[in-house]
Amino acid sequence: MQTNSTFSIIFYTRKSRSTANELSIYVRITVSGQRSEISLKRTILFKEWDSSKNRGRGSTYKIRVLNAYLDQVYSQLLDCHKQLLEESKMITANAIKARYLGEDDNHKTLKELIAYHNTNMVTVLKHGTMKNYATTEKYLEKFLNHKLNTNDIHLKQLNYRFIIDFEQYLRHYKNNKKKLSLSNNGVMKHLERFKKMINLAVKLEWILKNPFAQFQMKFDKYDRAYLTDRELEQIENTYYNNFRLERIKDCFIFSCYTGLSYVDVKELTLNQITIGIDATHWIFTKREKTNERVKIPILPQAMAIIDKYRDASEKKENSPLLPLCSNQKANSYLKEIAKDCGIHKNITFHVARHTFATTVMLSNGVPIETVSKLLGHTKLSTTQLYARVVETKISEDIQNLLIRFETKKKNAIEVLEG
Repeated sequence: MQTNSTFSIIFYTRKSRSTANELSIYVRITVSGQRSEISLKRTILFKEWDSSKNRGRGSTYKIRVLNAYLDQVYSQLLDCHKQLLEESKMITANAIKARYLGEDDNHKTLKELIAYHNTNMVTVLKHGTMKNYATTEKYLEKFLNHKLNTNDIHLKQLNYRFIIDFEQYLRHYKNNKKKLSLSNNGVMKHLERFKKMINLAVKLEWILKNPFAQFQMKFDKYDRAYLTDRELEQIENTYYNNFRLERIKDCFIFSCYTGLSYVDVKELTLNQITIGIDATHWIFTKREKTNERVKIPILPQAMAIIDKYRDASEKKENSPLLPLCSNQKANSYLKEIAKDCGIHKNITFHVARHTFATTVMLSNGVPIETVSKLLGHTKLSTTQLYARVVETKISEDIQNLLIRFETKKKNAIEVLEG
């Protein structure tokens, strides 16, 4: 922060290019000998300008209005200088000019923040995540247009009221069929993405006070769908002459026994199948979502599916290992398969990942730390969302506990009798 710099503001005129007997009025800001000038878009006749006072001469209404405007400009420039001092910013003529014209960081708008975020995060965030941010951006634009009657807003205008109003707008937003578009968690996800953009603005010092400081996200908790042992076996034992359904069934079962997500299965190649530390086949890959490396031992059920499609994938180098269509079509076909198998659950491809975590791994005594590694999670708390303990596992654990109690009791009796 500069404390010994000189600072001055003066008004001056130049001959108007359009009218011979008029002068155009400017203001000059000088800081330590460095100048910056602003055109005030005002004109005055030669005879009405007092060059000694740098103000209009006379007491007519027009001159009084002009002089009041010049006093206002002078006061605002002084205030801009004071603001920069209080913010410990570098004091320059250009900095004061930018603050006055609303062109510095203190006058950044919401759209400027979104544009900056999208430009800088496009190489950091995955394509699917950027698509979600684009959807949040569209909702923000609609909110600004429909509720605030504007197409943009300064970041310093954002406050707690803005967040609450935007939340209510999302909760009551209806689609073309006049039905509510978003669930509570859908609303929270949009607010979560908006909050991350605001946090970026705070770090950049584009906004001093975070409007989300007192706002709490409230997500509804719900059990994630998964297949039981019986339901998984039903799908495994169902065979289709229809290649469309047979290949989706195989890809789904493969995910149930590897824990790979849709995109990771779709991009899996034969090159990622290798011999692991125990001399058996493993999958070495990276999760598309988190870029986290995962190493997964291939269970026999998954290996059988790899062998089934191996010949087709070996024809082209680096071609996909399994024949997986789009996620939308896959989920549509899985609903057909569930109906054929008499499974009354909303089956999507991601249910396979939940099934791997719950039915295949945790229910069979695999520690949650191991499951977390296999799923490619960076935090154990993420795995705990999948890790519901099913009733059969509770029953099994209690039976083992009772056996241990009985064993201890027998040992104690033997000691006393001995």
